Amino acid sequence: MTLRRLFAVAVVLLSMAMTTTGAWAQCAGMPSYTDLKNALVKAVTDESSGLNLNMWGTIVARDGTVCAVAFSGNTVGAQWLGSRVISAQKANTANLFSLDSSSFSGTTNSGAANGLALSTANLYSAVQPGGSLFGLQESPVDTGAAYGGNSGNYGTATDPMNGTKIGGINVFGGGLALYGVGKQLVGGVGVSGDTSCADHMIAWRVRHNLGLDHLSGVGGVSGDPARPDNIIFTISQRINSASAEPASAQAGSGTPRALTRLILQTIFLRSNKYC
Repeated sequence: MTLRRLFAVAVVLLSMAMTTTGAWAQCAGMPSYTDLKNALVKAVTDESSGLNLNMWGTIVARDGTVCAVAFSGNTVGAQWLGSRVISAQKANTANLFSLDSSSFSGTTNSGAANGLALSTANLYSAVQPGGSLFGLQESPVDTGAAYGGNSGNYGTATDPMNGTKIGGINVFGGGLALYGVGKQLVGGVGVSGDTSCADHMIAWRVRHNLGLDHLSGVGGVSGDPARPDNIIFTISQRINSASAEPASAQAGSGTPRALTRLILQTIFLRSNKYC
């Protein structure tokens, strides 16, 4: 190999190392693989709703970088393999569409002064055909980041998704934003492997186990100020005029009314055992 080719290879390797280091820097202060693994196993143990299956879990930083991926079963095949990437999509979605108080601008008098926590479950209805956000769920996943690397490392501390941004939007239960002390939005967590309702419940437990559920007073659409991004099973809606507002539209403290109307415009999720 010529000196020129050796130099070119060295430049490429250095560039890759710098890119990876920069991505991982976004995960500083985020829960580790061990933190996620322990929180996920405890959550699955404590929650027996749905089909009572094992789960995948993913944590992303505020910029969408994957920080940790884990599973709760004894082996990588003990939970649905397809749920690995889905859990990452859910974490990404909840992080992308939630806000904290830094979103408010006194100059424009716009934003969410108390923040706005939206779970993936909160987006379900509005993306159905005819819904105000229909098509949102078609956002693509970076398949190279999601499925590349050594599959033998899936769900370990060296999962190939770590340090990447897989993108993608998922709009059923299991994705929650992570709020640290002071209600600061720091990223998202996603879990997948069971029914959408069970995924949501387990994600809720995982977030609590990680100590990143400082949500009291944060705006939301659930109608419960203490649990602003909780799943909504049924909502009564007034449709007498184009300007009619859902009865629950004012429930979330600090929630912009226009955005609340947008999200709740078409809600028809009905409660059943398995969601």
